[in-house]
Amino acid sequence: MLRFVKRTLGFSKEESVRILMYHKVLPEKEISGKDGLTVSAENLEEQFKYIKNHYNTVFFNDLNTGNQLKHKLILTFDDGYLNNLQYLVPLLEKYRLKATIFIPTGLIHKDLTDKKREMMTFDEIRSLNPEYVEIALHSHTHRNYSQISLQETADDLNENIRTLEEKKIPFTKVLAYPYGKFPKKGEQKKAFFSMLENAGITSAVRIGNNIAYYPWKNKFEIKRIDIKGGDSFEIFKWKLRLGKIKL
Repeated sequence: MLRFVKRTLGFSKEESVRILMYHKVLPEKEISGKDGLTVSAENLEEQFKYIKNHYNTVFFNDLNTGNQLKHKLILTFDDGYLNNLQYLVPLLEKYRLKATIFIPTGLIHKDLTDKKREMMTFDEIRSLNPEYVEIALHSHTHRNYSQISLQETADDLNENIRTLEEKKIPFTKVLAYPYGKFPKKGEQKKAFFSMLENAGITSAVRIGNNIAYYPWKNKFEIKRIDIKGGDSFEIFKWKLRLGKIKL
């Protein structure tokens, strides 16, 4: 009973894993209007200072060996934006924190020919310091997996894996669902999870805005906490404590 209460209130230190979800990082002066996907570099640094003093950042690959570590937190960044290289990585190095970047390989390839490219190149991804950055999967074409066939999904995921292997980029077989979506009903969901298992996927993350616990109860439905560009520092701390703003 006590364990259940601790988990409910987010106080189970050894088991709890806060997984934060981010996308873009830019200086405040370069952000125009309301942009929930972009956190300012200034706000991110304030958040990182707080995380450094209160949590231990880990990679997904660290979980098996660091299960007794208290106050575990995984920083995740979706899509592999160039601004992650420019503004996130220096902050990771400055505060000696770890982050996982989920890569949609098809979008990376497509962006290579764009004069105003927004994504890192494969060479840049390969050059990231593995002490601070873990690479993981985010599909190939970034299509909604709940809206395409199982075979299309399997082909897309295999292409995601094959491309990273071909580019000689070390990665962890953790998947972040594009748009946080996947089949959620009956036999379709069962077949989808079986396909992930056959592809060697060790776990998969959605959104959900709640604290996760390791070992995972549902390894293909792990919840992340969405940190938005408009979040105040107080809201950020509240999300860290409980995973959500409202109980």
